[in-house]
Amino acid sequence: MTDRRRTATLSRTLLATAMGACLVAGCGVIPGGSGGSAGTLTVMTFAPEDTKATNMPGMPGMAKAYERWVNSKGGINGRKLRVLTCNEKNTPSGAADCARKAIDEKAVAVVGSYSQHGRAFMAPLEAEGIPFIGGYGVSSEEFQSTLSYPVNGGQPVLLAGAGHQLGRACAQVSLVRPDTLAGDSMPILLNAGLKANKIPDASDIRAAEDSADFSAQAREALADTAAITAAGSSKEKEKEKAKGCVTAVLGERTETFFDAFRRADSQNRKPQISSVLGSVSQSLVDRTGGKESPFEGAYLTSWYPVATDPLWEPMRKVISDFAFGDDGVDPDDSGTQTTWIAYTVLNDVLKRFKPDDDITGRKVTRALNQAESVNTGGLTPDLSWRYQDMRAVAGFPRIVNGRVTFQVVQAGRLVAQEGEQTMDMTVTLEQAPRAA
Repeated sequence: MTDRRRTATLSRTLLATAMGACLVAGCGVIPGGSGGSAGTLTVMTFAPEDTKATNMPGMPGMAKAYERWVNSKGGINGRKLRVLTCNEKNTPSGAADCARKAIDEKAVAVVGSYSQHGRAFMAPLEAEGIPFIGGYGVSSEEFQSTLSYPVNGGQPVLLAGAGHQLGRACAQVSLVRPDTLAGDSMPILLNAGLKANKIPDASDIRAAEDSADFSAQAREALADTAAITAAGSSKEKEKEKAKGCVTAVLGERTETFFDAFRRADSQNRKPQISSVLGSVSQSLVDRTGGKESPFEGAYLTSWYPVATDPLWEPMRKVISDFAFGDDGVDPDDSGTQTTWIAYTVLNDVLKRFKPDDDITGRKVTRALNQAESVNTGGLTPDLSWRYQDMRAVAGFPRIVNGRVTFQVVQAGRLVAQEGEQTMDMTVTLEQAPRAA
């Protein structure tokens, strides 16, 4: 072998050795590069899509729009944000699959997601130390797990708030709700608000979550309201509160129920109807006739300001500029709004790390546990999840935001209800029986 060939062979050997050493040691990798390329932070947003029950396409859609927007500004502290999305499918196995995907992709957080199956997704995330930031609030685990960081009071606050709202106007309330594990806590929570207004417990009417026919439930609810109205006081000043009221919390099937309820009301009694944001939205009112919608006059409870509030303008601009025509990203939708707030929290917490810090799920969790309050631009109270911020709510100790807003459908628009427009449900829930 010539000297030239020996030199070339030796050079290739040394180069291969150096490259191998770099692969092991991570030469040239920017600290903080978790779950992706150098300098990239990976997170996940999951929600059910294309199912026969509740679907939340606006949540992953908002997450992707946020990803494009924040990366167009240089990322977060110079790191690119990589957002994974996953179809939770409204099943325990689907929720668990999404959690495992987040683990496999080395996500540092799951953000702004929806699932009724808390047991299925929280256990895997807990095992890997991955925080769950800003879930929709439909599973009790979101308010129990020490790795869950809710941005709203979830279903408990909405239902307790609905009890307060209806307790001021009704003598008796009928609740139509899904016959599911998540639905089983609904009567207890609604009754907590009713009890605060000295109103009897609501009639509990169960329905299959994915049913297409609610005729039986509609007749039962209408019979309850008719009986109460017939027994009501004849005094003029008491007539308003003498009526029976019906609230339905069935997700996307709420519209189907109230359609059956309207058809069953052959005598045109038009009792007061009610729901919560997520089951009824501005887009639903628009789709069903606007001012002529059957939801005209309906009472609603939400966690956030009405969609027309200027506080939502930053989110609306991001959707307009970066959602790229995704019709599922509706700025009036509470799922979209929750995801925006959850990513606001994530952004704030990640900015508290130094640019050269190695960021992992466990370190994000530690930062959330120790961090000063996060400001969400007035959309919620300032949020903090330190031990001293927890509440004495049986079954839901991690509710740190008990605010509810009272709304009504007026002239085809969701607007703030006259009188007391916001209320903190924490005390009401603290006095309720354990609901989980």
